[in-house]
Amino acid sequence: MPTAASWTDTTRALADVGHLVRFRAATVRRRGSAACVTTAFVGLTAAAAVVPAYAPGAGGPGRAFELLLLLPTALAGFLGLAVVSAVASGGGRELLDRDPAAVLPVSPTTDHLGALLLAPLNIAWLLQGWTLLGTTAYALGPAGLAPAQAVVLVWLAVATALAQVVAWTFEGVRRTRHGIAVVRVVTVVLLGAALGLQAAGALVPLLDRLPTRQVVVGMVGGVSWSWAATIAALLVALVVAVALGAVPAHLAARRTPRDEVGVESGRYAARRLPRSDLAALVRTDRGSVWRALPMRRGIAVLAVGPGAVALLGDLPWSTMTVLPGLVASGGALLFGVNAWCLEGRGGLWRESLPVAPGTVFAARAWVLAEFLLVASGVTVLLAAVRAGVPSPAELTALVCTVLVVTVQVVAAAMRWSARRPYAVDLRSARATPAPPLAMVGYSTRLAVSTTLTGLVFSGLARVPAWEVSALVAVPFVCWSLVRLLRARALWLDAPARARVVMTVAG
Repeated sequence: MPTAASWTDTTRALADVGHLVRFRAATVRRRGSAACVTTAFVGLTAAAAVVPAYAPGAGGPGRAFELLLLLPTALAGFLGLAVVSAVASGGGRELLDRDPAAVLPVSPTTDHLGALLLAPLNIAWLLQGWTLLGTTAYALGPAGLAPAQAVVLVWLAVATALAQVVAWTFEGVRRTRHGIAVVRVVTVVLLGAALGLQAAGALVPLLDRLPTRQVVVGMVGGVSWSWAATIAALLVALVVAVALGAVPAHLAARRTPRDEVGVESGRYAARRLPRSDLAALVRTDRGSVWRALPMRRGIAVLAVGPGAVALLGDLPWSTMTVLPGLVASGGALLFGVNAWCLEGRGGLWRESLPVAPGTVFAARAWVLAEFLLVASGVTVLLAAVRAGVPSPAELTALVCTVLVVTVQVVAAAMRWSARRPYAVDLRSARATPAPPLAMVGYSTRLAVSTTLTGLVFSGLARVPAWEVSALVAVPFVCWSLVRLLRARALWLDAPARARVVMTVAG
């Protein structure tokens, strides 16, 4: 039986993607806000690609030339980020949820193309893309800017398509008999190899010899034969990668997702009943979170990824305060921004239990805070391996950062969960707790607020008196607790709670 997509299948898949996109667009609740968000991101992309070229020093021999030398590594770094994101999500995001896709004639090629289309609707993808565009603009200056940025844009598409090929291949291997163990072993080996190269001082020379150097050479100098050859090569690579990605997508679609089925069909021994309603609810919520496949994969990537980067880069304690905010905001995007969707139809049953609504809210907020603290703790422990012994001021600033961003993110997530619930199914490894545009908005707001908080405490880590960080953390925590109490009051309102339960049960 052929596994590659035929031209007929490709034509039908393109048409199906158009139908699904229009279907998803028709379900947008606030179209005016969606149009504003789209316009804003287009404007930000244009600004990132143009404004740095006119900054002082752009295109000069100093800092701009140093960034030009680092540009090949930055291009390779974007490819690495795209691969990790796609592999962790089991092949990319779903354009159509798993259950509706099971009864509709949606081919694996359509699924593959839909995942490619949704890949840019990710704040990490956008930030990396904007960084590449801004770095290119500053490194080259106004001269030859448009041709160079055209090369960067095509590279972003090529890297995303190549990442999809790797992701679908990993997903196909993961669905074999011993595939889960194979994927884990390969991941550990690759991470160990990177750490070994860094320890031996061979990582930077290896990065300097990457093929992305040819891409940078082709973009420099404006429109020329070299530039045209680079664009042509990248376009050919893009077409080949998009077509090639359909092959492992078809192979993966024919195999049973063993990890997802294992969670749904697993047996869990009964334990002694807890002594209080809160403890019982916390145990239930904790089990539903940690047994869910997207949560387990996501927490592993969030906890290990930034920690490994900090470990490779030998990040100092004063700069480490930025990491907990990034990890906490990413953890909330796994389920926290729509926390009540975990029950689904079971939310109707839970509402019939003789438990106070405030206890239900406290249990969900507690489990979310646990989830974020575990991820932040693993990241900090990995980053601390090569950071040396911290000073009292640095340690206090880091602890305060973890506490502040955790309360901050929990308060925001619980408020959004009550105000804007969505009916989603988080059983699939590729599922997200909200529609793509909503996820972009959530991730942007969380990333901005937590990064600014981390930068504040990064500066306080350099202050000799450790008490200053503790004093500054108090108003941050108090304000976040006030917002958390407001979210609790919204959940205690019976009509509002009924709207949330009926929405997520739909």
